[in-house]
Amino acid sequence: MAETRVPVTVDGRRLSLSNLDKVLYPQDGFTKAEVLDYYSRIAPVLLPHLRGRPLTVKRYPNGVEGGFFFEKNAPAHRPSWVRTAKLPTPGSSKDREITEFAIVEDLASLVFFANLAALELHVPMWRVDDRGRALEPDTLVFDLDPGPPATIVECCRVARVLRELLAADGLTAYPKTSGSKGMQLYAPWDRGPDPSGYAKQIARHLAAEMPDQVVSVMTKKVRQGKVLIDWSQNNPAKTTVAPYSLRARATPTVSTPLTWAELEDCEHADELVFTSADVLARVEEHGDLFGPVAS
Repeated sequence: MAETRVPVTVDGRRLSLSNLDKVLYPQDGFTKAEVLDYYSRIAPVLLPHLRGRPLTVKRYPNGVEGGFFFEKNAPAHRPSWVRTAKLPTPGSSKDREITEFAIVEDLASLVFFANLAALELHVPMWRVDDRGRALEPDTLVFDLDPGPPATIVECCRVARVLRELLAADGLTAYPKTSGSKGMQLYAPWDRGPDPSGYAKQIARHLAAEMPDQVVSVMTKKVRQGKVLIDWSQNNPAKTTVAPYSLRARATPTVSTPLTWAELEDCEHADELVFTSADVLARVEEHGDLFGPVAS
């Protein structure tokens, strides 16, 4: 079947969108057109969290039930106006010592990637400057991953304790769902090049204080029923799913910023599952709950 293309202009940039009726989330019948609509409408709060950050995307050309691939290198066929930065990637699985990353900072670039079925957007905890040079990390992250039968409910309990520890150190924490089964806690960071060392110290401390609830190591056999505090996401070579990114789950769930009241009140995991429609409504009501992280 011939590919259907639709020419559009986005903020003065010309794009050609393809196969808009293709279903990318079969369970909900959610199409590529709906993916594009979501990313276009969420862009005002999403783009500040992508600004200056080298982008890694997870592409699902045949939908969430088909194959996928990660893409770090900006596509060769990208428009000339998509910003890029060439950065060292030693130890790359593709044997690239240098990778040319896309830096998505405008609506047209975001739409370009959404049209590639780049459902998931992942970024590091650091930015590049105007010349494309890597800056020191500006964000601290703790990735809270529940080991079954633990769920996000247990993550909420751990996050509340983490919040107090960070506050005692003068750091303000902001929670979001991963859009999958866990959650992340972010804090603006201005304390030098090694948030990973700090995060590791905090995670190990909490694992020692709460051994029945928390682990700080990846070993699967010790994770059952506990929450892994993954401090290693602060490694500059790693990325975390961006706030407001879709996830490739059965339904179009989103990595969603939360209020602390929602963490206090959470009793069932399904209370913190939000779809694209839910998130658009939340932003209408609350604005960007993660705004201080992007500033």
